[in-house]
Amino acid sequence: MAKFTEKAGSERILEEREDRNDKVFILRNIVEIRIPKHEFEKLSKKYDKEYIISNYENKRILNRITGRELVFVTKESGIPLLGHSAFGIIDRGTNLLQVRCISGCNLNCIFCSVDEGRKSKTRKTDYIVDPDYMLDELKKIIDFKGEGVEVHIDGQGEPALYPYLEYFVEEVSKIKKVSIISMQTNGIPLNERRISEMEGKMTRINLSISAVTEETAKKLYGAYPLKRVLEIAEIIANSKIDLLIAPVWVPGYNDDEIPKIIEFALEIGAGKKFPPLGIQKYIPYRFGRKVGKGMTFREFYEKLRILEKEYGVKLVLRPEDFGIEKRPSVENPFKKGEICYGRIVAEGRMYGEKLCVAKNRSVAVISDKKIGDIVKFEVIRNEDGIIVGREI
Repeated sequence: MAKFTEKAGSERILEEREDRNDKVFILRNIVEIRIPKHEFEKLSKKYDKEYIISNYENKRILNRITGRELVFVTKESGIPLLGHSAFGIIDRGTNLLQVRCISGCNLNCIFCSVDEGRKSKTRKTDYIVDPDYMLDELKKIIDFKGEGVEVHIDGQGEPALYPYLEYFVEEVSKIKKVSIISMQTNGIPLNERRISEMEGKMTRINLSISAVTEETAKKLYGAYPLKRVLEIAEIIANSKIDLLIAPVWVPGYNDDEIPKIIEFALEIGAGKKFPPLGIQKYIPYRFGRKVGKGMTFREFYEKLRILEKEYGVKLVLRPEDFGIEKRPSVENPFKKGEICYGRIVAEGRMYGEKLCVAKNRSVAVISDKKIGDIVKFEVIRNEDGIIVGREI
């Protein structure tokens, strides 16, 4: 863990406080480390706090934002960066690679497709990836993909909570075969300084804004700094970074907001090179939050075409609008229905799951076995290199 205290990219590397039972350390405003107070007092007579933080085995490591256990994914951990949907690299057979450096979110949107935020009822564990480990593995896949790769920083949660974001973006920008660096964000963790640091490196920010009026924002998000987010949108639009505003259209909740969001995006100058808007259809996923009735895809695209004519802006988007093209995928060593063995290395993302390593992949396995155990499992999902198994 010591290496996580060395990289640049955050205002405060370490702060500390005490509560009734624990000595609490906060690293880079996101990592919360808890050590029993009586143990810390005993150890501090012989060691400095940095040594104790790094080496005390029974510490609790939490995501400060969500309150969940936080797993550090480093090269030394032996946890691969392919195979899991919550962290690492996702290759869907194109020149775009999804890069997920951190999980967990600072919002609790009522329409969240992955049930994120502190109020989540399904998510148990968060993950954070060492930036150098991510860079090393990313370079290997980029070499396989060839020229013109887009690195898209997204995640199950808010990617801008990653405390090494600026460092990571700068290093990715040095990779010759990368032509685009983009990121999905709700904008709240950003500020003018952070945006300025990424200028000339970050190509595009996809900013999630699903309401521009306080009343609707409160319904969708709960507590939400609307004014601040709109200001962040303007700062990005006035920078060298392209801005795409990406609302989720939730029928019965923000129907009247969509035209206002279009007007706002056009007014501030979103879309210098890419489309200014990427309106998303609300889809009620199995493990996501469900609100109201969704539109059919036919209804959704019909409504977008009407708005296209009204505002004279492209809203029905295709992969070609972003330069996305098909490329060979990294070889997948699993087949659906296959019986495999793997080692459980950490708690799983969801309740009832464990994080397992098998065939140099991270696999979410539905199991009640303990960390360190070997588990026999059947592959029940194998799509886009994301592997899910069930213990048998």
